[in-house]
Amino acid sequence: MTEGPNSLFGVSDLRAPLIGRQAVLGELKKASDAALGEQVSRVVTLLGAGGLGKSRIIHEFLLELRVGGGRLPRVFRGSARSIQLSYGVFARLFRSRFGLVEGMDPEAAKAQVRAQVAQVLDDRKVGDVCYFLGQLMDLEFLESPLTKAVAEDPLQAGLLRRAIVKNFLDSDAARGPLCLVFEDLHLADDDSIELLRYLMEHLGGPILILCATRPDLLARHEDWFDFAKARHTRVDVEPLSEEDSLAVANALLAPCENGPPEALVESAVGMAGGNPGLLEQMVRIFHDTGVLDERDALARDPVWKVNLDKLASARLPLTVDDAVAARIAALGSPERRLLEHAAAMGSVFWLGGLVALARSEREAPELWSADAMKDIEELRLLLAELVERDYVLELPDSAFSGEVEYVFKHNLEREKVAQLTSAASCRRYNQVIADWLAQKDGVRSQEEYCAMLAQHLEKAGAMARAGVTYLEAGDLARSTYAAKKAHELYGKGLSLLGEMDAPRRIEALHNHGDVLTLLGRTDEALAAFREMQSLAYRLGLRGKGGAAHNRIGRLHRDTGSLSLAMKHLETARGLFESANDERGISSCHDDIGKVLWLKGEYDEALEEMRRSLEMRKKIGDRRSIALSLNNIGLVWMDHGRTAKAGEALEAALTIRREIGDPLGIVQSLNNLGKLAQELGENTKALEHFTEAHEVAREMGEQNRIAVVLTNIGETHYRMDATEEAIRILKQAEELCDEMGDKLHLAEAKRGLAKAYLMQKELRKARDSIKHAVDLFGQVRSKSHLATALRTLGEITAAGAWGAGHEGKAIDYFMRSIALCKEIGNELEVAKSYRAFASYVQSSDHYRQNADIQREAQKLSGMADEIFERHRRAAQAANN
Repeated sequence: MTEGPNSLFGVSDLRAPLIGRQAVLGELKKASDAALGEQVSRVVTLLGAGGLGKSRIIHEFLLELRVGGGRLPRVFRGSARSIQLSYGVFARLFRSRFGLVEGMDPEAAKAQVRAQVAQVLDDRKVGDVCYFLGQLMDLEFLESPLTKAVAEDPLQAGLLRRAIVKNFLDSDAARGPLCLVFEDLHLADDDSIELLRYLMEHLGGPILILCATRPDLLARHEDWFDFAKARHTRVDVEPLSEEDSLAVANALLAPCENGPPEALVESAVGMAGGNPGLLEQMVRIFHDTGVLDERDALARDPVWKVNLDKLASARLPLTVDDAVAARIAALGSPERRLLEHAAAMGSVFWLGGLVALARSEREAPELWSADAMKDIEELRLLLAELVERDYVLELPDSAFSGEVEYVFKHNLEREKVAQLTSAASCRRYNQVIADWLAQKDGVRSQEEYCAMLAQHLEKAGAMARAGVTYLEAGDLARSTYAAKKAHELYGKGLSLLGEMDAPRRIEALHNHGDVLTLLGRTDEALAAFREMQSLAYRLGLRGKGGAAHNRIGRLHRDTGSLSLAMKHLETARGLFESANDERGISSCHDDIGKVLWLKGEYDEALEEMRRSLEMRKKIGDRRSIALSLNNIGLVWMDHGRTAKAGEALEAALTIRREIGDPLGIVQSLNNLGKLAQELGENTKALEHFTEAHEVAREMGEQNRIAVVLTNIGETHYRMDATEEAIRILKQAEELCDEMGDKLHLAEAKRGLAKAYLMQKELRKARDSIKHAVDLFGQVRSKSHLATALRTLGEITAAGAWGAGHEGKAIDYFMRSIALCKEIGNELEVAKSYRAFASYVQSSDHYRQNADIQREAQKLSGMADEIFERHRRAAQAANN
């Protein structure tokens, strides 16, 4: 490992030996032993500046593992070329896993992926797994009933995909340990980082995750080392000591005649500052400045002549920037021009693009003959020389069919060349590159290259075209549920598009608003939909205006602002009616019905939902028909009309079974279970929930599994089986936490709190309900928060915080009542009235307080009136 690097190689293959890194290698070995020995995942992040040898350390460590024998992990690598591509790190990781190469025939690639996934998983899941993994690799697989169902719910689709990625990797690791290497994470996009952090937290098998990054990553993600904290090792890769630097320099300069001169070694070490990569650069600079001459480039063991007299006169660098500048200055004019063109393309570039740039600077020949094609060969020769001198590297595959792809070996050199290019030349180059890139097959259907095209158009000054192209890239990112990248691309596109192309801007605002909603950025989503509404109004586009008002109404409904929600949804319905948009009208009826349902106005809610159902029947959309029947069934259930509720829910279930909608089937079975709970038929409820659980498990839909488990747990505590309830609710809690689903995690914690309360485990009940309240507050769900505050009041009243907290219990009940009133749900108000009265009337602390006892009696009477009124209304309706 410490052998001199240059035997069998020339200066172009110069590589510093690995010296002074034993402590770092020891940390990697320790993590590897734990992952393979304990059969659990381990994470190591190597943190250090560029050129310190992070990738080299990982490479040498993996070589040591191979030489050492024993059970070897399979190694798959992902690296970030740039922040441009959503999930770019995972695209490369999974292409590595499945053995796919750039330019491979898509059908052959899909067949290869399908065959290998089938080796790892149960056949029934292969289609779903291929679909979601294919999105990461830009391979389009056929949809399944599950993927079609979640396509309409981007949040669920995103949660499902990351669960599928985790389950696939865990299953793959069960067949043999894995080592996943992620390099240059400081360049990774936010969607990649989010998925990686999820995997770091939740992967369970014998998997070693090795991350290499510069400190820049911590500027974007300060909490990086908090993830998988107990299993995550931070290793800082520091500059080499002077002693180790001298050893590396001597090894690099070993081919010098009569050994490396001390002056040369000290010159290299003094400049490099302990950076092995810069030591390599210094040796190259010695060659470029004539201090070193290679006697025979083809010799098996190269020998370098030393011209020490030139060392004194050579302009050697004093800083890293000087070293890079010296390398660029050593280039001839043709090589410099070529690298200038390449730098305009980016860190990765293609021969065809270089040809286009070179030809843009001269007149076209009168006849496009074979002689006119000689420039291509000239460029090839120049590139071969630059490869030999270690400026660029030719890649074995190309993203574009028939092209030769290259990459800069040292990004600092690319940046320096770009800095030295005039602004006018830069604009001209980028326009040519954009024109060349635009005619390549697949550019506008692949997010990475569509975004690249947009970037070149922007740099060329073609702002409107760049804006539209960024929006196209945003649509591609959105279609693969890369919400953070889509948000970034839509933001750029809308900014560059400005006031031009209002119809395209309206469409983009609609899509951007949906993405912002998905990211939980409600205020920004509202702003996007309001701008969409304003533009639609200006142009008289009633259908688009209806869509904007509909989205605004839904956002207000979901955050508990029901009056505002009604105004916007009714406005949307009116606009859809004037535009003869049947689907829009039916959707608004359903949405308005949901608002009325939340307000406890059940008859009015049912009327709206029935209208929606009739319209959907005329349209013939069976999936939407089932959704309407499901919603109607839930309203009937809340209204106390259980027979009607059962009919509607069973009808929805029948349709969903017929059309093969597995997510819908789980939802219907779950709701039928809740109906059975309402009727006190807990055994029947358990049967429905159990079947729903089986269907959800067969799909691998973790989110639905967690929801059903929560209901199974609640059914067990209704049947006084509190220990079983707690066991199952903990499973639901773990799943929701793993999925990052705050709403259902809060529901699971509320269920746990009630179960602990039944067992008189007040401290655990207190902790669970407190977390639930915090989570409901974070997701801004007023209806859920109102219910959780009522439960918090009950747990506080039971003495969970000890004596002296009676006033807090009253406060929680009152906050619950206020929220229920704000929402307008009369039945929930009555439930909180009754909970408050029950506590006060049984409390020793308040027994002698006449005022509060009168208030409790008054609210108890009001609750009875509300319940009786609803009971009579339901009875009259049944008659």
